[in-house]
Order: sequence, then structure tokens, then C-alpha cells
Amino acid sequence: MSLDLILVNAVGLALIALIAWFFWGKPRTGMKAAAASGEIQEISIAVKGGYTPDVIVAKLGRPIRLRFTRRESSACSEKVVFPDLGLAADLPEGVEVVIDAKPDKAGVYDFRCGMGMLRGKLIVE
Repeated sequence: MSLDLILVNAVGLALIALIAWFFWGKPRTGMKAAAASGEIQEISIAVKGGYTPDVIVAKLGRPIRLRFTRRESSACSEKVVFPDLGLAADLPEGVEVVIDAKPDKAGVYDFRCGMGMLRGKLIVE
């Protein structure tokens, strides 16, 4: 094996590792849901090529109101599903959709689009 071939393979593997880390391994910081009147924790989530924010932190024992607004026409983002909470909602484009939840235990609750390509986490502490 020549030195050129070894260098090309090494650079290629390094780029693959960097791309994998960027999309799947990079640590994400959570955004805390703000308490509104009546102790309901609320947060707005934009849906456009993903969820923004995609990590939400809430306190246990208080209701959580998630306000989703879809800002794209992609078929993938037409629905949001919380499998562990048994919740799902259709997301029409440009319309705010409210999902109320009150998890009964602390933990990480994944949410995703109907196709499973867009993902997020609700962390209840």
C-alpha cells in the first residue's frame, strides 16, 4: 500500500468520524420550560428540518404545555408522537398545536415525527 493511499484513507475515515460526531454525538443542551400562570410549564417548539429546541427540561409534578408550530411543508413533520406518554398530534403547517402532558415519573421521554426521522427529548426532573 502506497503512502498516498494510506493518507487518503486516513483523511476519509477522520472526516466520516467528524460527520458522525456532528450529527449524532454532539452534546445537546436542554431548554427549560418556563412556568406560566397556574404553574403550567410552557415552551414553544419550532418544527423546520428538526425541532428547535430539541431537548426540553421540565419539573416533575407540574403540567407541561408544549406549543408546536410547523414552519415547513415536509411530509415528515406532519405529526409529532410521544410514544412513552401515549400522545400524538397532527401538525398543520403554520398553525400552533398545543400538547398538554403531565408525566407521572421523572425520566427521559423521546418524541419524534411520524416517520421517526426528526427526534427530540423531554427530560422530566
